[in-house]
Amino acid sequence: MVWTPLHAKIHRTIRSRHLFERNQRLLIAVSGGQDSLCLIKLLLDLQSKWGWYLGIAHCDHRWRSDSEANANHVENLAKTWGISFYLETANKAINSEAAARDWRYQALSAIAQANNYQYIVTGHTASDRAETLLYNLIRGTGADGLQALTWQRSLITGIILVRPLLEITRIETEQFCKEFKLPIWEDSTNQDLQYARNRIRQELIPYLRDNFNPQVESALAQTAELLQAEVEYLEKAAQQLREKAMGIGYEEDSLTPLVLLRLNRRVLQNTPLALQRRVMRQVLQQIMTDAASFEHIEKLTALIIAPNRSQTDPFPGGAIAQVEGDWICLK
Repeated sequence: MVWTPLHAKIHRTIRSRHLFERNQRLLIAVSGGQDSLCLIKLLLDLQSKWGWYLGIAHCDHRWRSDSEANANHVENLAKTWGISFYLETANKAINSEAAARDWRYQALSAIAQANNYQYIVTGHTASDRAETLLYNLIRGTGADGLQALTWQRSLITGIILVRPLLEITRIETEQFCKEFKLPIWEDSTNQDLQYARNRIRQELIPYLRDNFNPQVESALAQTAELLQAEVEYLEKAAQQLREKAMGIGYEEDSLTPLVLLRLNRRVLQNTPLALQRRVMRQVLQQIMTDAASFEHIEKLTALIIAPNRSQTDPFPGGAIAQVEGDWICLK
């Protein structure tokens, strides 16, 4: 086996970030593109050091005429490498990026659960992280959106999604595939500029690289990494503050059944605005099915210093927030 600097980097990353344990079962999501082929090759080469059991999963969205041939290509690679292969095919073509992503994670989770895999591993790179940051920034988001892709997160109970390549750019995965002559399957949809992410990848990132920073992808990925730690800290601090605000002076018998939640304004009034907004977003997450917008959070936050009896117009779902003395009551 040829040991490259990329092998060493991924080995260190997995160990230092505690992404996997030894002797675990890893399900690798392989599309056939350069990033996923780079990922599976690296993990195969590291397998002897870690004692992993590896499996390959491929999801066929049925949105390209060559999708079945693509699936067969990945299956043949799995057979060549002697790895278990799992295929999930959509019942009908999925034409939305968001719907495809949701379906893909559901399919991968089901495969992992049925076959006793503890981890689902994807080939998201620093380039994907940079593109996601830009995509969310353009649409409008706070730090949570800008932190973009994270190293790991729980998908369902007992199964963790892991992204070991978040410090590797797409240029590096391409070079790696060329070096080892890995048979990349070119996805024609990656060139379709009707998708905003493709325009960011094909037009915006190259422009920023040529005119502002040759290392723009790594720079943006590092920004997302910094924001991830800060978001995690702020979320925990906001949760503690919310629990304190809901707990002070709480008398269950004095509440009517119409009151969903109460927050003590005195607890919140002298805290930083960043924490106030996060508390309100956490509260709205409990009463709304969809994510709270900036406007929803702002009108609830404004009640912290509003006159008595002030109230909001209804939130989606019908709840109204009203000031009652020291309390903000959601009814």
